Parts: sequence; structure tokens; C-alpha cells
Amino acid sequence: MAPSFRKKGNESPEGPPVDPDIEALLLEEEGFPEPVRAEEASNHAVPVDELDEAAAMMASATMVVQTCMDLRRGENLLIVCDSTTTDIGKALHEAASNRSDRVLLIVMPKGRHHGDEPPTPVAQLMRQQQVVIAPTKYSLTHTKAVRQAANDGARVATMPGLTKDMFTKGGMSADFIAIKRAISDLAHVLRRKRIVNVKSDNGTNVTFEVNWRDWNLDDHGICNRPRIVTNLPAGKIFVMPREGSMNGTVVIDGSWDSMLVDEPVTLTVENGLVVDVKGGTTAGKIRQAYGEAAKRLKPKEQENVWTVAEFGFGMNPQARLVGNVLEDEKRLGSAYVSIGDNTRHGGHANVGINISGVLASPSIWLDDTLIIDQGEQVA
Repeated sequence: MAPSFRKKGNESPEGPPVDPDIEALLLEEEGFPEPVRAEEASNHAVPVDELDEAAAMMASATMVVQTCMDLRRGENLLIVCDSTTTDIGKALHEAASNRSDRVLLIVMPKGRHHGDEPPTPVAQLMRQQQVVIAPTKYSLTHTKAVRQAANDGARVATMPGLTKDMFTKGGMSADFIAIKRAISDLAHVLRRKRIVNVKSDNGTNVTFEVNWRDWNLDDHGICNRPRIVTNLPAGKIFVMPREGSMNGTVVIDGSWDSMLVDEPVTLTVENGLVVDVKGGTTAGKIRQAYGEAAKRLKPKEQENVWTVAEFGFGMNPQARLVGNVLEDEKRLGSAYVSIGDNTRHGGHANVGINISGVLASPSIWLDDTLIIDQGEQVA
């Protein structure tokens, strides 16, 4: 029987330094495969097109476990899935079990919407881990459960809406080591820039302020340190707009949540809140989803569901526009805004819903510096 899961203290999950050659001999003696470093895993990937589905699932799961999460021998790992993602959960469990005997897979009921809290027993288990991977239908990224797990030292990867195709192709097939370097290279461009302006040929023209120190550069797919929270597939740079500062028009012409838009959706933003939504059947679904979320709040808090919570742009050259925001917002040259809960970034809109819409080919300025020109990175 595997050892019982234990609550972490303040000790380092890595323990004292171990000579890599000695560690390899110990692993071989105990039946574990030799560790694959992030760079090696990236450079020795087998093209997915050459594998059947089962082998492709296992190759991707192994990459997630070894390269992205850097799971170490004996670490506690919890995999949280639901009825829509059990095959992915099982593949991750099998791959992870080759590196640690402290791996738990749990299938929870499917949530109702993005940001919906997992059941209390699941949330409690998440807080007892060093690593959490959550391939679920709806995103757990902006939940209290994930924040608490991260605060307690876990490194967390959420994978909302992931399909088998997305798990084995597109953004998940990227070289995350290279993406990490590309994101780091843009850090100097972001430095000391305060005003963001976004425009597009479809009518986007919106301006807002940011604290340049708050740009998040950690969504690169390498989640190997405590308290990191990332999405997979990864590859974006993002920030919370200063509350109340955004004004203008945002035209969503790529995708909204888990669907390509049937026609562009126009969001009118005043003082950081969406005040009008127009455009096809998608606009109606947006109004309905946020209207229902507002009803669950106190009257004075209901307008906060319309907070523009996050802005970001994609950095993953393998990501595609497929009608799933998990991959769409990472596509190199795209940008996105998310509406709803911003407490993950220290904001005040604690509203229990957060959904993103993607702009396919925007132009983005930081102060007077053009960094993306109609979907092409120029900085």
C-alpha cells in the first residue's frame, strides 16, 4: 500500500541536494525510470503524428509530468478530473506513477461553470499536495480551492475544457523551454510601461492602465516551483487592468469560452466594467451566463460580475484557434480579455465566474511601443 498522504510544513519539497548519478542508481534499484530533465524531455519528444492515440496520450502525459511539472520521486500528486476528462486523467496517473508512488486520481462531479468551486473534500485534498494537475471541463484556476492549495505550497496546473485532440496536438506539442525563453526576453519591453492600447480592424479600440510590475511571466508551461499556478497548454503574458481604468470597445472575433464566435461580439467597457454586449447568439449566451451569476450575489455586488479581470496575449507558436479558450488565448499573435472574478490578481471582484474572449489579430501598444501588429509580434 502506498504511504498515506501527509500535510506539508515549511520544509522544501526537494529535500537535501542529491548527486544525480547516485539518484539515478537509486531510482533504477527501486524500479523507477531515470529522471528526464526538462531540456532532455523537450529535445527527445516523438512527433505525435507518428503515434497511435494511446501512445500519443502517454507521450503527452509523460511530457506534462516530467517537463512541465517536474514531478520528483516521492512527491504527493493529486490529479483532479471529471466525467469528460477521465481518459486524460488516467494517462496522467499512469505516467506519474512511473515517477512517484504517492499519486492519487480523483473523479469529481462536473462543475456548472468556470470558477465553480470543487466539492469540499476535493479542495481539502488539494491543500495536502505538492503537485496538483486538474484536467476538468470547467476551469478551477480562479477558485478559492486553487488559491489555498498554492498558498500552502503546491504547484498547480489547470487544464480546463481539454480534449484528447488538444492534449496531444497543437499548443501541447510546443517546446515549453523555448516559450519560457521567449517570454523572458519580453520582460524588458514591459518594464515601466503604464498605458495599454489595443486596436483591431474589427473595431476594437480600448485603453487601460497597468502596474508594469504585475505582468505575469510565469505562464510558460514550466511549473517546477512551489506556489506556481499555470494553465496547460501554456504560453501567454497577462496582467490585471487597474480596476476602473479600462474604457473603450473590445471586439471578440476569435472565440468565447469553448466556442468560435458566429459573428464578432462587441463589448462596451466603461470604467472597467462591461456595460453592453452585442453580436449574434454568443452575446445572448454571455448575457445569460453573467446574469445568472449576478443573481447569486448581493445586490450591491452584482455589477462586479462584469469586471474586466484580465488582459493577456499569446506566446505559443503551436497553439491554434480551435474554439477552446484554453488553447486559443495562447496562440502567438492573439490577445484576450477575461470578465468576472479578479481576486486571483488581488482585485475586489469576488464573483465566482471568469470567462475569456479572444481577439484573433489585434495590434497592441505599451505606451508608444508597438509590440503586436495585426497579430504579428514585432517587439
